[in-house]
Amino acid sequence: MNFAIIGCGLIGQKRARALHAAGHRVGIAADTIPERAEKLAAAYGAAATNEWQLAAQSNDVDAVIVATTNQWLAPVSAAAAEAGKHVIVEKPAARSAAELDTVSAAARRTGVKVQVGFNHRYHPALQKARQVIDSGALGTLMFLRGRYGHGGRVGYEKEWRADPALSGGGELIDQGVHLIDLSRWFLGDFSRIEGRAATYFWNMPVDDNAFMMLSTGGGQIAWLQVSCTEWKNMFSLEIYGRDGKLDIQGLGGSYGVERIAFYRMLPQMGPPETTIWEFPGEDRSWALEMADFEESIRTGVSRGPTLEDAKAALEIVDCIYEKSKT
Repeated sequence: MNFAIIGCGLIGQKRARALHAAGHRVGIAADTIPERAEKLAAAYGAAATNEWQLAAQSNDVDAVIVATTNQWLAPVSAAAAEAGKHVIVEKPAARSAAELDTVSAAARRTGVKVQVGFNHRYHPALQKARQVIDSGALGTLMFLRGRYGHGGRVGYEKEWRADPALSGGGELIDQGVHLIDLSRWFLGDFSRIEGRAATYFWNMPVDDNAFMMLSTGGGQIAWLQVSCTEWKNMFSLEIYGRDGKLDIQGLGGSYGVERIAFYRMLPQMGPPETTIWEFPGEDRSWALEMADFEESIRTGVSRGPTLEDAKAALEIVDCIYEKSKT
């Protein structure tokens, strides 16, 4: 396929490498900063532009990757879908759940596939967790506990993520949507939402910490915290079943080696039987995500995270932000 990449920052570059490795072509690179578009275009023999509309609607493009700042995610995706292009849009896919309605309507009219970039589902430890759970080895799931955070950097409070008009919110909508999506992936939809988004450290009008307790109709609970005052980057997800526990730590890089431990409860209880897998290699989540996107287009059946997944996550974000006002 021929792709347009709209938004040529860090994530746009990662996407370009993944699609190029899969045998696809970057036809157009678009960015409001011409130098970034030109740099990515030069690396892949593409055309460069600072007009995203041209990239999204080009007759030479089959699919579009939308890796812009949050305020443009939904408008650009909707325009691409309306033009009949398949779309991968980065999380959170919009600044609010309501913003996704135009994207969904456009995709329905033209029949294109829109996949949302919840790439954490494709990390090897999370894929292994899915396999263990689907095998029945964990038994009935009871609850999960997740923590995810980073420590920011000098000037963080002046970046676009700290401007609610651009981002839609702070840490909750940034890293929080990943934890919410993973929790839904394992436990299902949540019918009760409790939580608070707060600003403790950074001098900015958005949250730097968020706390959530999400409950399914069957009473399973996801107990989650996200933070950009973590100081030492960390990712932790523990999934508890009646017959054992999965403990996932790290995402590679500054988050530490990706690792999953399976603690199988024995009939006599006591110390569990322990199996540990580590994944010290390169991050292949982008490639696996691209493979699902290809398969969704080929078969017409969505395999990766959908707009419905993004809307469900953003509805939880919206709810917690509303609760936090009071």
